[in-house]
Amino acid sequence: MALKEMVVQGATCTCEFGTGTDTLKVLTQGKYYLNDHEAKNKLAATHKDVGTTFEKNTFGSCKKMNNNPCTSTVVQWSGFYEKVKYSPPEGYILLEDSKATCPVGGNNCISIMNSGQQAEPSKQNFKNADEELLSHILPVIDMKNFEKIDPYDFLKVE
Repeated sequence: MALKEMVVQGATCTCEFGTGTDTLKVLTQGKYYLNDHEAKNKLAATHKDVGTTFEKNTFGSCKKMNNNPCTSTVVQWSGFYEKVKYSPPEGYILLEDSKATCPVGGNNCISIMNSGQQAEPSKQNFKNADEELLSHILPVIDMKNFEKIDPYDFLKVE
């Protein structure tokens, strides 16, 4: 089984019957953050995030409603990871391939396009990184002396 990303607030979702996307909001908890160094933006999304849990609560026009405006509502989630449970809200973490059910669109019509996670490299990441691997990825940077060098040294004219 391939590794899957866990879903956080800010994930981009779409409905197979809608014409647009919307952004997931986590409303069920305010304690658990993923991939967020300062713990301010990336709340972990769980299968308990149901109801009107999107920023705009619409996926544009809905084909199931004769192209009238969609009013997205999540009834339930499927495909969540049952080995990680956050308490409260007693919710299992959503994964990038989790799907949601809408009362209009039906079973599993809402899918996640982007988990909302974003890389936030820190100095510690560079300290822990394999120097030889980084020398192949970034050949112009001397990783042994990376922190000692002024990044603007190459601009100085003598």
